[in-house]
Amino acid sequence: KDSISPKEKVIIVDDLIATGGTAEAAAKLVEKSGGEVAGFLFVINLFDLGGKDLLEKKGYKCFSLIDFPGH
Repeated sequence: KDSISPKEKVIIVDDLIATGGTAEAAAKLVEKSGGEVAGFLFVINLFDLGGKDLLEKKGYKCFSLIDFPGH
């Protein structure tokens, strides 16, 4: 509740992006706290599952180190 100051920029870092549900929920928590999501950093993007694309369509910047199919 008091970890993020109003208008503070936050980068969300996660090891894996699959469908994007967890990342989207994290973004909602940051924004509900008054912060601004500056972007997402993922180690692995399971590109077949579309999570990174979902976040980018919502206007978020996303970066990943490795892309793998998610099947």
